[in-house]
Amino acid sequence: MLIDSHCHLNHIKIKDKGTPSQLIKDANAQGIKGLLTICCQIQDEFDEIHSIAKAHDNVWCSVGTHPHDAGIDAEKAITQSQIEDIVTGNPKVVGIGETGLDYYYENSPREDQQDSFRKHIRACLATDTPVIIHTRDAEQDTIDILKEEGQGKLRGVLHCFSGTKWLAEQGLDLGLYISFSGIVTFKKATELQEVAKMTPLDRILVETDAPYLAPVPLRGKTNVPSNVKHTAKFISELKNISEEEVSSHSTKNFFTLFNKAEDTWITK
Repeated sequence: MLIDSHCHLNHIKIKDKGTPSQLIKDANAQGIKGLLTICCQIQDEFDEIHSIAKAHDNVWCSVGTHPHDAGIDAEKAITQSQIEDIVTGNPKVVGIGETGLDYYYENSPREDQQDSFRKHIRACLATDTPVIIHTRDAEQDTIDILKEEGQGKLRGVLHCFSGTKWLAEQGLDLGLYISFSGIVTFKKATELQEVAKMTPLDRILVETDAPYLAPVPLRGKTNVPSNVKHTAKFISELKNISEEEVSSHSTKNFFTLFNKAEDTWITK
């Protein structure tokens, strides 16, 4: 059994692969028994992804503002207490994010990204909810803010990890989990593959980030949750362990981190 710990079931680029219900059904048939669908804009997107989560067994969602969207006035207007209320009032909301810093694209001003990141972290601490972190070309600032705001109590995951060994080590030292996407299967991703080798089994998650970043042998195609099995298989080969070990550990890790999901887990 596997869990896709990060996908976007409502994304316009995935619609040609089927409805959310069909994508979930297809994933279930491939042994992916749970999915976490991620919010990027609270104002425009949360209600839709929350509806998907509520309508399907073993599908959960997050609430948060992506760093690309941190400069949007409607997102800036959302308060920490509003995020907290969404989390505490909805059993299917199990994480906060994705939030963080993206200096590669800089679709939003850095100050807005940093303010949003801090707001989300504070909501995480207030509700004891894990943070889902997006970071690109912003490693030092990401770690600095996590240390400043996290108070040594923050739980969370570095999602779709594509950073340096230094970032991985810093994240692990802070108690974070590291989630690997299809990027780790890419031929030239040698540094990332070394990070996967060094990451302890009790800190690994797997994800698709669908519709993005389909793993080999499907690279370049629209990604779907059922493809997370290819990433898990590749990690098992990197670590020279069985696929079952990666599956069992990553699933256990998911429920340890996103512990609220266990409350609505339905065994099938």
